[in-house]
Amino acid sequence: MSGLSLVILVIGLALIGWLAGRMRAAAFRRGSTRRFSSQPVHHGWFVALWTVGPPLVFLAIWALTSPALVTDAVLANPAASQLPPPGFDRASILSEARSLAQGRSYGAFHELARTLAPVYAAAQSRFDWIASGIALLLAFAGGAFTFTRVGPGFAARTQVERVVMILLLTASLIAILTTMGIVASLLWEAGRFFRIVPAWEFLFGTHWSPQVISARDPGASLGAVPLFWGTFFIGAVIAMVVAIPFGLMSAIYLTQYARASTRRWIKPTLEMLAGVPTVVYGYFAALTVAPAVRQLGVSIGIADASSESALAAGLVMGIMIIPFVSSMADDSLSAVPAAMRDGSLAMGATSSETIRKVLVPAALPGVVGGVLLAVSRAIGETMIVVMAASGVATLTANPFASTTTVTKQIVDLLTGEAEFDSAKTLAAFALGLTLFVITLLLNIVALTVVKRYREAYE
Repeated sequence: MSGLSLVILVIGLALIGWLAGRMRAAAFRRGSTRRFSSQPVHHGWFVALWTVGPPLVFLAIWALTSPALVTDAVLANPAASQLPPPGFDRASILSEARSLAQGRSYGAFHELARTLAPVYAAAQSRFDWIASGIALLLAFAGGAFTFTRVGPGFAARTQVERVVMILLLTASLIAILTTMGIVASLLWEAGRFFRIVPAWEFLFGTHWSPQVISARDPGASLGAVPLFWGTFFIGAVIAMVVAIPFGLMSAIYLTQYARASTRRWIKPTLEMLAGVPTVVYGYFAALTVAPAVRQLGVSIGIADASSESALAAGLVMGIMIIPFVSSMADDSLSAVPAAMRDGSLAMGATSSETIRKVLVPAALPGVVGGVLLAVSRAIGETMIVVMAASGVATLTANPFASTTTVTKQIVDLLTGEAEFDSAKTLAAFALGLTLFVITLLLNIVALTVVKRYREAYE
């Protein structure tokens, strides 16, 4: 039985259990004057949850363990005795046999894969039926047991609420556990890198050239300062020079000057920029902005202006960040009490003076928090710098020169045929850990500032 069919069948049994439990609870209530702690619907959900819950948990665990069981069953077959020793060749043959058995492929490079495909299909079918039987048994057992618990004195509502609370807690823990897994993997791989390259040389070295790593002194070619400077120069300087003025001025116009009818169409149009895929921004930067920036540099006398300049990537990144700055500034300005604005106007200040000397200073904590969040978003951007920035690590303040970023180098280091245990590849995890720490600190500072702002004006 296919997995989808089995899940639909289990859900159908849960629906039957819900109806049966509800009808049984309703039958107890007929003609009775006593007070019940639970409604019939609570009893129905209690039966349904215990009918569908255990089978789905079992199927989730089975989906993780069954591939290994099927592979062991295939290897135990006499036809598998011709397989090569454990390694890439054996894994390739078994993968082809699996694809043939599941109908995802119609040909194979290895003749042995065609021989093992029927064996694999038979083993997979056998284990699928075993899983189906166990899942249905769990569904019937859970539904029958809980159906017998339905009665006048049973607190079904408490049990249902407890199950729902556990589900909500599990959903909340998924994000935390995922973050912990990401951090643990970064720490582990970065630790392997720092056993090869000293942290001091990596964090403060000024020469980045992973293509020519010396076996005697690998840290001499893995100094990440040029990458940190390029990331800061593009994401926190050039991009913010574009995003902060335009974002703040658009927020001031929308909150203080624009009519309601004008705001209704300008604000959604501005926020559409946040929904454009970053790869589209990358194409725009590489095909339109970069050639124009290079032509501008040549026209003003910069002969070595690059078509992969920091200015091109930063400009497009700033355009992408405008909605973040504008939205935060809009919310901050709107949250300033109207009494402050009205009092300034009543004292004879003009609208522009009120904005400059009252509203913006009052909303400044929220604006600063939005800017910091926008900076963390910008320095973690990948597609724009991959498509528009250079791969050459340089320490330069010339916006028309080539430069690179941390995210660009992570992509370059993890693509290709380099050995995974080499310092070159492991350097990507060290860069990722460093970028993670920086963005985490920026987010903490930004959220702290926003929290203090909200406490001041709520």
